[in-house]
Amino acid sequence: MSAESTPDPGIPGGAGTTGGRRRAKGRRRKPRGKRRKGLLVTAWVAGGILLVGGTGAGYVYFRLNGNIDSVDIDQALGADRPAKADNGSENILVLGSDTRSGSNQELGGGADDGSARSDTAMVVHVYEGRKKASVVSIPRDTLIDRPECTDTDGETHDAATDVMFNSAYATGGAACAVKTVESLTDLRMDHYLEVDFSGFQKLIDELGGVTVTTSQAINDPDSHLDLPAGTHRLNGEQALGLVRTRHGVGDGSDLGRIQLQQAFIKALVEEVKDVGVFTNPKKLYDLADTATKTITTDSDLGSVTSLMSFANGLRGIDTKNMNMVTMPVQYDTADANRVLVDDAKAQQVWTALKNDKPIPKSATKGTATGQANGVVTS
Repeated sequence: MSAESTPDPGIPGGAGTTGGRRRAKGRRRKPRGKRRKGLLVTAWVAGGILLVGGTGAGYVYFRLNGNIDSVDIDQALGADRPAKADNGSENILVLGSDTRSGSNQELGGGADDGSARSDTAMVVHVYEGRKKASVVSIPRDTLIDRPECTDTDGETHDAATDVMFNSAYATGGAACAVKTVESLTDLRMDHYLEVDFSGFQKLIDELGGVTVTTSQAINDPDSHLDLPAGTHRLNGEQALGLVRTRHGVGDGSDLGRIQLQQAFIKALVEEVKDVGVFTNPKKLYDLADTATKTITTDSDLGSVTSLMSFANGLRGIDTKNMNMVTMPVQYDTADANRVLVDDAKAQQVWTALKNDKPIPKSATKGTATGQANGVVTS
């Protein structure tokens, strides 16, 4: 949510538009003013650490099962959706919710008004055989045509033209976010995972921190982050600051922040492997307890048993077999704080995933980047 007086287009109470789509033309994006930041969604790891349920202890099972919140995406969206893939692959929509209530209010900033945003969105494509994955980040500031959708309470929300991508979640929650992504990609989202501010921070602290290396100093008072160049062991608060910062790196855009998020998630996956949580039952339980309190899933994943099966399928994916890209976009020449889908290149991405193929390098060549690549490594 912007701290500026003018509401964001596409957010309830915002201006919006019914005009035609502007064509994307590249140019450097101007740094924006102070904004409430999003977070990196680490549901990938949150799912992976739930394997503690394999101990078979009844108390553990029921305790963790009772922690999980789920939403019935399939019932809300009905049959008017892309067909499920028949090639053995799966697509998971992973969202980071910028919630304005409870413990998230202090971390997110602003009033405790109960509202929420999808400040981070990733389409995770798991290839047949579950040994490789592609992760496509969707910039929250992308102007899109949002389809009509029905939320999980049964309320129908009108379609809108030229609105921000993250307006879908703000308008109709998880179901409308899934509907919008499916409309944008023509890919069926088989699962949905969501993590919030406070949960992300607790997960990192439970893990004992994550080690990253920065190639340059990062100083962003808005994100409470001050890191000199070098190697750092980040606690939960510092990690949250890193994945929220936009002013401290690159061109000050959300695209630069996405590059930091992608680098951090690889470091986090490596961290889980290195600390040996799968051989330490106490640590694994503590992490699983925090994770199940943190995530919201689709109803098909809304139990420990389902999450265990899902997590087992992801354990074979190493970071060297994770291809992380940003949906091809170009800066909007009419508004420096927005981006437009590069339709031809984006289609290359979605077609490759639909056919369970690697994303071609040509799909992201010459697109807007945020100029923060390589600033953070594991």
